Amino acid sequence: MLRIKHQYDNLQNLLQLREDMVNMVVHDLRNPLTSIFLGLENLSNIEHPREKQKHKLARMYSSAQTLQLLIDDLLTMARLESGKVSPNCTEADIAELIHSVVSNFKAIAAQKNQVLGIQIPQESHKTVYVDVTMIHRVLDNLVSNAIKFSPEDSQIIVRVEFLPSNSCKIQVIDCGSGVPDELQHKIFEKYQIGTSIPDVTQIGLGLAFCKMVVEAHQGEICIKNNHSQGATFEITLATSK
Repeated sequence: MLRIKHQYDNLQNLLQLREDMVNMVVHDLRNPLTSIFLGLENLSNIEHPREKQKHKLARMYSSAQTLQLLIDDLLTMARLESGKVSPNCTEADIAELIHSVVSNFKAIAAQKNQVLGIQIPQESHKTVYVDVTMIHRVLDNLVSNAIKFSPEDSQIIVRVEFLPSNSCKIQVIDCGSGVPDELQHKIFEKYQIGTSIPDVTQIGLGLAFCKMVVEAHQGEICIKNNHSQGATFEITLATSK
């Protein structure tokens, strides 16, 4: 028993060391990324750049932004896991939150000729009690995934429903290939992905981040396959304290 206890303690120390090292590396990634942003901004200020150069700079800037969001998500996940941070909840207008998220992805969806639709009940003035920044990132991840995995010329819907239990259900409905039943719980774990798709980058952290944030709000997140095609990601949040 003492030997088992000793091995257990060593394993816990190794896990803690690994977590500390990952957090340190992720935190330190911010410094070179800041330099990259400054360099890109200086390059973008060059007078009369060629169209090809402007296009490449825009792609580089977009890639740097994606990396920055990934780093922010990793840090948030580490802090939530360690218990060093909790959601800073305030009342937020659900309609404004949804419209803000969707507006960020209109241009990206248009590149695939996709339509982003919003379905919110008449009582859209209702509020949710959330950390706006965290939940905004959750919805960003879900809408981004819906665009990524849905075919061209398709529709993606963000639907809101208010429940009698002082809660709010938000659904992101896509027209992708769906998720096999045996993977529907696993995809919310770190580094797990659903169906691998060629030319689509999948790291397997986005949905794990969503799950951690939603559960930190005492909410729920799940996935359901649509009857015909695609998947519905659903989160439930409280509308009051």
